[in-house]
Amino acid sequence: MSVEFRLPDNGEGVEEVEIVRWLVQEGEHVQQSDPIVEVQTNKALVELPAPEAGYIGEIVAPSGVLVRVGDLLALIEERPLTHRTAHPPMEGAHESSDGDDVQDPGDATDTAVKTELTPGVEAVRRPKATPAVRNYARELGVSLRDIRGSGPGGRILRTDIDRYVETLKAVEKSRKTRVLGPDDDDSVLWSIARKDPSRVFKRGPSRPSGGLAGDVSVTGGNYDGDEQDDSLSRPLYLNEAKSANDPVLSSTRVPFRGLRRATAENVKRSAFSAPHVTSFDECDAGNLVELKNRWNDELEQEGQRLSYLPFIVKATVSALKKFPYFNARLHEDAQEIELFSSYNIGIAVDTADGLVVPVIKHADQLSVRELGQEVFRLSTQARNRTLSPEDLKGSTFSITNMGPIGGMFVTPILHYPEVGILAVHPIQRKPVVRGEQIVIGEVLPMSLSFDHRVIDGVTSIRFMNHLKRIIEQPDLLMLELR
Repeated sequence: MSVEFRLPDNGEGVEEVEIVRWLVQEGEHVQQSDPIVEVQTNKALVELPAPEAGYIGEIVAPSGVLVRVGDLLALIEERPLTHRTAHPPMEGAHESSDGDDVQDPGDATDTAVKTELTPGVEAVRRPKATPAVRNYARELGVSLRDIRGSGPGGRILRTDIDRYVETLKAVEKSRKTRVLGPDDDDSVLWSIARKDPSRVFKRGPSRPSGGLAGDVSVTGGNYDGDEQDDSLSRPLYLNEAKSANDPVLSSTRVPFRGLRRATAENVKRSAFSAPHVTSFDECDAGNLVELKNRWNDELEQEGQRLSYLPFIVKATVSALKKFPYFNARLHEDAQEIELFSSYNIGIAVDTADGLVVPVIKHADQLSVRELGQEVFRLSTQARNRTLSPEDLKGSTFSITNMGPIGGMFVTPILHYPEVGILAVHPIQRKPVVRGEQIVIGEVLPMSLSFDHRVIDGVTSIRFMNHLKRIIEQPDLLMLELR
């Protein structure tokens, strides 16, 4: 008896998800409610539990495919299978051109299939691998028939594919690498070097990762590299295409999926749904810097510290109360603007997988210390991928903190359907006017994007002015305490 495991409706309006990875393999026994697959919604990475206890039968939806609510993901069997029943491919799933997806009864067990062969002729068997591994191999353009499996019974694992790909890269790199002399290339730079041997390519200071292969400068003096290895002294890109008409184009393709694809869908919808306008301003944050340092002197005795973000959240809530149309949502179908009485602030967190926006619920009811604790909890769990779905729902306004990164101004895209988002940047030491004197102050740049259908430009300036007033005089927050 088989139980069909279909994509459930979680009641949050999610209609489509991406299968990120299976946490189990075919034939593995699971208990009811055990997490068996990770899926990426438009908000978060979610683990789906097994609806029944049993053995994982056929995995119908491999990693990387998009599925809709109600689509079949896998079969759960009452007993372990001794053979596999072919199942029609899921609509939308990719088909292999070399027949790797054809189900073979010999794949279900590790028992060798005895075949009568003509002497000297070796049987060609279908490589053993799970659907997820087959899909991974297709993404990399690798044939499983070229790989020796290290799993039980010779089953191919993802690590076997990775090892094979690394070997191919090493072989290719070795094939392309050769020693070049001055006569091997007719480039302009080498022509100069031939005419004037005193002017040679000399390795310059190293460049941070992400630049060209190496910084190279043409200088006078003696060549200080190895005569047999010009790669130490000339840019590697000179060894590539020699003309604009060279048909060879080197590139790497990375799968566009997971959190990156979900983020792309969200920002595209936001950019094409709401007319964005951005206001820019800066304020003298000297008093805020002094207050934060003074408070941290006290908190460090308890092993705690505050960043600037909790203060910014408090100031933002004050501005939202003053200008309620920023804490709102436009319902075009009903031709209504919904004003929220709750102040749930989304904070953008940069993770290894992409941008995540967890939510501080009821920020108006939390102290600065409590806000700091909640910011720490949400950002840590976001990076550890342990946020709950509740942590990602219900935001009414968002803040993106560029402080740890850098930059001066940016145009943040709305976390749709919100109508406002604030970006704060690093506090910089710059000249400011205080009274009749110019002094070195602590300047905080800010960028405010808003939906121009709901908010006028003059309202955005008043909102920023209120923020500036609170940040420049943070003790004014005491007037709002209850």
